[in-house]
Amino acid sequence: MRDFPPIVTAWTPDAPKGPKSPGSSAVPDTRSPGRYLWWLIRQQGDLMVAGCLCSLLWLLPTTLTPWVFGKAIDEGIVAGDPSRTLLWCLVLLLVTLVGASSGVFYHTVVVRSWLVASYGQTRLVTHKAVRLGHVLPRRAPTGEVLSVSGSDGEQFGHFVEIVSRLVGNVIAYLVVAAIVLQISVPLGLVVLLVAPLLVVVSMVLLRPLSAAQTRERTRDSELTSMATDIVAGLRILRGIGGERIFGDNYARQSQHVRRAGVQAGGWSAFVEAIGVLLSGLFVVALMVLGVQEVRAGRLQIGELVTFLGYALFLVQPIRVVFEAAQQITRSFVSARKTIGVLGTPDPWPDRPARTPQELRRLPAGELVDEASGLRVRPGILTMVVSALPDESAALADRLGRYLPAVDSLGGEDDEDLSGRAARRRSKTRAAARAELAKRDSARAEGRWGVTLHGVDLSDLLLEQTRALVLVSDTGAHVFAGTLQQALDPHRRLRREQAEAALHAAAAQDVYDILPGGWQGILDERGRGLSGGQRQRLILARALAADPPVLILVEPTSAVDAHTEARIAARLPQHRRGQTTVVMTTSPLLLHHADEVAFLDEGQIVATGTHDQLVATHDDYRATVLRGAHEEPAEHGLPLDHAPRTTPVRATQEVNR
Repeated sequence: MRDFPPIVTAWTPDAPKGPKSPGSSAVPDTRSPGRYLWWLIRQQGDLMVAGCLCSLLWLLPTTLTPWVFGKAIDEGIVAGDPSRTLLWCLVLLLVTLVGASSGVFYHTVVVRSWLVASYGQTRLVTHKAVRLGHVLPRRAPTGEVLSVSGSDGEQFGHFVEIVSRLVGNVIAYLVVAAIVLQISVPLGLVVLLVAPLLVVVSMVLLRPLSAAQTRERTRDSELTSMATDIVAGLRILRGIGGERIFGDNYARQSQHVRRAGVQAGGWSAFVEAIGVLLSGLFVVALMVLGVQEVRAGRLQIGELVTFLGYALFLVQPIRVVFEAAQQITRSFVSARKTIGVLGTPDPWPDRPARTPQELRRLPAGELVDEASGLRVRPGILTMVVSALPDESAALADRLGRYLPAVDSLGGEDDEDLSGRAARRRSKTRAAARAELAKRDSARAEGRWGVTLHGVDLSDLLLEQTRALVLVSDTGAHVFAGTLQQALDPHRRLRREQAEAALHAAAAQDVYDILPGGWQGILDERGRGLSGGQRQRLILARALAADPPVLILVEPTSAVDAHTEARIAARLPQHRRGQTTVVMTTSPLLLHHADEVAFLDEGQIVATGTHDQLVATHDDYRATVLRGAHEEPAEHGLPLDHAPRTTPVRATQEVNR
């Protein structure tokens, strides 16, 4: 039996579909919702077989008890034969013991299967996010990814549970049908024909149920995305008084979710009520026919008792079928969303890996961006100044081999769409996602236009690029955990190195305020820290990684002038002899740069020292002096430096 939790690793789009050899991971089949659910079942085939078998054995008492009672009455009580009565009583005891013991095993197997499916979904999404990094939120909103990882995983757990229970009940139903056919052909035909007819009738109700559940699921993911954005920007919202506006928007969206949930719940209750009604009518019809057969002398008393028992028993399989139909419908909705996330292709092509000797030579060469004309000499501190933060951010993305942040897929908005309109919107969105994936692949597979020591970044494996070039910007996150984990997530540093990074980033006060020092606990997103402390901790983390090429985007935008002066003085010493590029307009930092490049309309129009450019370039002087009059606050980020990157991108920055 498969142990829990199963090992799930990242995969590539061109890997073969379906299960691999035992012990290896399998590639999720994302060609359609049905194929994904079938892949999910195949992934835990041993558990599914065990679950179906235990489910059948668990139903054994209720399946055979009416027949055993009938035999005991006809062959023992009516015939006056105590030995036959005792025999059938022993058979009934054996059947009961088997059913009771198998119920314990069934519960164990079902819980294990549920956990494997639920947490396996979370692991798949996590590995996909790590694999794609900043590409994933370009294809799906953050709330959608979180919903697929969480609530959809629970739906798949319920799915594998109901499938095993459905198989057991269907087999039990067929056994009962065979028994009643043997006793009475007309009544047996009623059992065989009426129950499937009830299932077919219920299928008609599943389409509006599916539409209502899809609408609820979509709006719920939108609400999650909105909540994530509000929490991420709460500090800025408080600064500009926008809490009420965004709070009202969230309240309105939550009402949309509530109405969609009520509508979906209404349809679910209606389908359930229809199932109970039809099951009751079926029991009544079966009872009437059975009584008529007794009156006609074609049934014995014991056989009538058998039919009475089966009339009540057959309510359970029919209701399980209705329940399974609803859960499978919900699972198809979840699978449709899941394949939108897990089916996102990786745009980065596999290149021949560079040897360690070749990689060691690269940082000793010049870093060149052909689009802007930026040339960064190796081993020096270069700073880039731009009047438009988006231009310098786009340059940092190119230097770090990131796809353009502005080209992404927005959230879904199907406010009051249903039926054909909702399906058309879904197809339109799928087409937009495919078009974006095509553009990303074309951009990633072609020549990148940024060279390091004459080697284009596209000629390197993505992992090699991430090992050579680290980009840290204002969107980087602080995750919950100890200070040591936040500064050194891979546990590679000695204490002296960690202290040196904190000193260079002027972040010693973060260590001082945490009870426990290095083992002091940080809240998620560093909520217990001020904006400046959080930014300095992020800078310390980037410096502690000690990459050959470090790209810093506005590393001091949220700190006061005195702290910024300390960082400006310490940064060159800490990065001495290594290539460092800083995107900034701060004169305090620019005074310490070995070389400054001025970026205007996407092009480097002037280079030199800070003093030279102030003296000779009017646009540069205007940009820098304007920045000098805007002293950032220690406790909040200015609007111009609001976080750009997503949690997935920030996660990737930590792991680079």
